[in-house]
Amino acid sequence: MTDLEAALRRAVRGEVGFDTTSRALTTMDASNYRRVPLGVVAPRDADDVAAVLEVCRERGVPVVARGGGTSIAGQATGTGVVLDFTRHMNRLVGIDPEARTAVVQPGVVLDRLQDAAARHGLRFGPDPSTHSRCTLGGMIGNNSCGSHSVAWGTTADSVRELSVLTAGGRRLRLGREWSGAPEGLRGLVDGELARLRTGFPDLPRRISGYALDALLPERGADVARSFCGSEGTLGVLTEAVVRLVESPRARALAVLGYADEAGAAEAAAGLLPLGPLTVEGMAVDLVPSTRGLPRGGAWLFVETGGDTEAEARARAEAVVRAADVVDALVVTDPGGQRTLWRIREDASGTATRMPDGSEAWPGWEDCAVPPVRLGGYLRDFRRLLTAHGLRGTPYGHFGDGCIHVRIDFDLLSADGVARFRRFSQELADVVVAHGGSLSGEHGDGQARAELLPRMYGAETVALFERAKAVWDPDDLLNPGMLVRPAPLDANLRFSVLPREPVDVEFGYPSDGGDFSAAVRRCVGVAKCRTTSVSGAGVMCPSFRATGEEAHSTRGRARLLHEMLAGELVTDGWRSTEVRDALDLCLSCKGCRSDCPVEVDMATYKAEFLHHHYAGRRRPAAHYAMGWLPVWLRWTARTRTAPVVNALASVAPLAAVAKRLGGIAREREVPRLAGETFSRWWRRRGGWPTEGGDLVVLWPDTFTEHLSPSVGRAAVRVLEAAGLRVALPPTLRGRAVVGDGTSRSPLALLTARRGQVCCGLTYVSTGQLDRARAVMRRTLDLMAPVLETSAPVVVLEPSCAAALRTDLPELLHDDPRAARLAARVLTFAEALERHAPDWAPPEVNLPAVGQTHCHQHAVLGAAADRRLRESAGLTGELSGGCCGLAGNFGFEAGHYEVSAACAEDQLLPAVREAPDGAVVLADGFSCRTQLEQLAGVRGRHLAEVLAERLD
Repeated sequence: MTDLEAALRRAVRGEVGFDTTSRALTTMDASNYRRVPLGVVAPRDADDVAAVLEVCRERGVPVVARGGGTSIAGQATGTGVVLDFTRHMNRLVGIDPEARTAVVQPGVVLDRLQDAAARHGLRFGPDPSTHSRCTLGGMIGNNSCGSHSVAWGTTADSVRELSVLTAGGRRLRLGREWSGAPEGLRGLVDGELARLRTGFPDLPRRISGYALDALLPERGADVARSFCGSEGTLGVLTEAVVRLVESPRARALAVLGYADEAGAAEAAAGLLPLGPLTVEGMAVDLVPSTRGLPRGGAWLFVETGGDTEAEARARAEAVVRAADVVDALVVTDPGGQRTLWRIREDASGTATRMPDGSEAWPGWEDCAVPPVRLGGYLRDFRRLLTAHGLRGTPYGHFGDGCIHVRIDFDLLSADGVARFRRFSQELADVVVAHGGSLSGEHGDGQARAELLPRMYGAETVALFERAKAVWDPDDLLNPGMLVRPAPLDANLRFSVLPREPVDVEFGYPSDGGDFSAAVRRCVGVAKCRTTSVSGAGVMCPSFRATGEEAHSTRGRARLLHEMLAGELVTDGWRSTEVRDALDLCLSCKGCRSDCPVEVDMATYKAEFLHHHYAGRRRPAAHYAMGWLPVWLRWTARTRTAPVVNALASVAPLAAVAKRLGGIAREREVPRLAGETFSRWWRRRGGWPTEGGDLVVLWPDTFTEHLSPSVGRAAVRVLEAAGLRVALPPTLRGRAVVGDGTSRSPLALLTARRGQVCCGLTYVSTGQLDRARAVMRRTLDLMAPVLETSAPVVVLEPSCAAALRTDLPELLHDDPRAARLAARVLTFAEALERHAPDWAPPEVNLPAVGQTHCHQHAVLGAAADRRLRESAGLTGELSGGCCGLAGNFGFEAGHYEVSAACAEDQLLPAVREAPDGAVVLADGFSCRTQLEQLAGVRGRHLAEVLAERLD
């Protein structure tokens, strides 16, 4: 233990982390930059903060305050001690509805404040797109804005008082009329009044530099306002009093379509006199689908408010009339508005990829110019991009003249980094020529601070340095930011990554087969750190259960990044730090769809486990549950299911078996079916009925051995819909598609018997060699199916997802894998596509439950929703993950997290279900979790429909 670490442990009551994992998690924020800290402290209160500052001051160690880690300019990274306020100093201290103020600690997440304020008809004005995970401390440090700044301004406009600790240990209460000003600040300002009155651009989004002009006497000498945007370089915030605004009782959203972004940009300023709440812009390049949007190549999202829906709509319609648009849409339904706003908010992540899938990066995320000059600025910006051979798609706060854009810089080669520097210098000059600010929202950090002399001139920048010296004479707080900055092309986070592709098993088709590029997908937007999900969202259940960064998608990606870098995490694939972080990943695949850049941590986990355990003994659970298809097939062949069930019901024997198999002692062992689904099929006759389209019903392991009732129900429904049902062949050779075996004598003599399997259990435990062998055997068996046009209907969502994604990505060298993946349909999709005229039986009951996480992430649930509606099953299914997640919830040590995940969405939805509600759960894991934790029987949709066929 170092002297610094020991001193901090003695001095503070909060956690002190100098271990590899703690440091690796905070090497980066959402910027291009990376710095390795000495350690991380999670202070419990202001006294802890004071103690950290004292210890670090005595040793000359820098201190960096960090909130949600979503800063885009690098200011939330540092080489000293990082203060993590999100663990303990995250309280909403109180709200005064009459005064319209709130008292908050720096680590409180914005959405928590918004939820509490909403109960009083109030809200905090600024709302960045990261509102579900950014903290008030970070917003004050960056002077954040958000989409409603045209109505309610920046964070500085919403700050009343700030409690701050200086690097020297002084406790200050900052406010107006010089309240809390450190000694020497007033004298500095009095000597520079002329410069402060003339040297600062007058525009709504001037975030760059220190806001020293807020200290002018005619502006109330507001020390708190001046502190905003100082990026943790002047003092450490411990508490804030912020202003709240009245939230409109009703809102409407006018989406205005324009031919291109320039047209939208030029129109934005003209809409401001109408008093909108937002004027946001984005172009078609950032929209995965234009479904639901009006015609056009770019859009303005203009929100209006009112006391009633009619009043809000009238204002929105007035906006439409005043705008010269290609097409327009006015939405007053809150759900419809949320759907449209999600498109805009996800642009911050979507923009990290160009339309062709190539990477794009921040660095010039948020320049701002006067709104009336936005159109001209965008044209000059585009010309500069073209001149440098770069691409980027602007979007953002058009009403404030603030543009976000990520650009396809090559930050991996020396030539690319040099071009990044030249472009940055030239763009800074363009911004200044238009009267703008280098930063309009996210701060200067390392990305732009070097260029501040181009905006302010050398003398004003020297004044910034003098102000910094007044507050922090020892340069202890976040050095290298704003004043005396590091070069904008130093400390780039990509420079430590390997230049040659890493030898991996999956194909990573969206990343050119490069595992490093796949890991680079995570840019730190941190949508995975949200504490609640909306709609059918899933990501990230383990973070919501633990609240720990290491168990978020971003945290795991950071550790993988450091594993590849090899500086902090030095054991490569053998790293215990990465293994432990991935241990609580449920492999729910929620990040594959919910992460704006589609990080697929489930695949990365499987890849890591494969290499980590190569040539070594695995955990017992990998053998017990990874090889589950083998054990269950042996049981079926020996017809010993009744014996296994009887033994499992004897508590001492079950306890021994669970311990040997690495299974959680709290879990009950699921009962095996007395008759497998395939045996029932053969006993039934096994030949497809005459009639409509042929569909091949996949006998997945769970349906086959554990819940054959689902398979039997699906057969009934599919045949009732007029489809001919067959099972896959079980003989390799020239088998016949039909009864699940083959009646061909030649095939019986020349082919080998087998059973199809998607390989899911092997993939989820990282046994990729075995998974590949199982998948190739399956492709051999499915050869005759692939010669037909028959779809493959898979009832278990996790198995369907494995066939759709894991199969072609793991067997990327076998064209049959992609062909089979393209054939896979869910139960609802098969009915919709191959029996479009069939009407399901009327159930006419409310439905509760949860959309399977793999269905949400990979397969999509639209067809299921339409099928439920046709059957009269009303209500929406919840999001999240059931927490059992295949082998995850059964593994020893996972039970508490598994149960916590179920309590997040699924179990509350079931408890609150109306009388007579149908509990839907298409996944075997979901049904098992419901039964074991709630004593509720969930049913597959096929079972519900089959029951009503009579």
